[in-house]
Amino acid sequence: MATAFQLPVWFDLAATFAFALTGALAAIKRGYDIVGLLSLAIVSGIGGGLIRDGVFLQQGVTPLLTNPHYLYVIGAAAVVGLVLGERVHHFNRVIALVDALGLGAYACFGVQKSLQVGLGPTAAVFVGVVNAVGGGLLRDVLTREEPLVFRPGQFYVLVALAGAVTFVFLTAQLQVTATTAAFAAIGLTVVFRVLTIAFNWRTAAVTQPL
Repeated sequence: MATAFQLPVWFDLAATFAFALTGALAAIKRGYDIVGLLSLAIVSGIGGGLIRDGVFLQQGVTPLLTNPHYLYVIGAAAVVGLVLGERVHHFNRVIALVDALGLGAYACFGVQKSLQVGLGPTAAVFVGVVNAVGGGLLRDVLTREEPLVFRPGQFYVLVALAGAVTFVFLTAQLQVTATTAAFAAIGLTVVFRVLTIAFNWRTAAVTQPL
């Protein structure tokens, strides 16, 4: 790519905070102690990036661990979750918006890093989607819940997939610069996610359970 898409630091940390907050709230709902709360906040906040860097790309120590600001933000999300508790629902719209922005941005970022290390477009899209939704998947696995992304529900993985495919198409096929392609993909992702929430667009079971 002629230019690389870079997440603004403040945006990256805001998205990490929103994702980590969902993990903290999940821990509080289940009555976990402080260890459980921090663990779920960590995997929800940076789990997708850890899977991307540790499992798929394997390019050395991930910056998610070498940069202490990520862990500071996750700690702040844990504290906010403890303080707000049930009152956090007053901020649901803000959290949903940041979540939608983070979903698109992390999908694009994961795709870009994958393309840069030589993965093909299809594999890069897969890694980008995992980057975007992997934290929530790990959170559900650790709490022994059936992962939400596997069950019929509002479009979420499909939203991340749309953003990842859009980014690949614009950069690999149309030769659009990475930053422009990322803004377009993130915009599409946010609109898609907002419409999904507003109109309750949902996936359906492929067959009826036995």
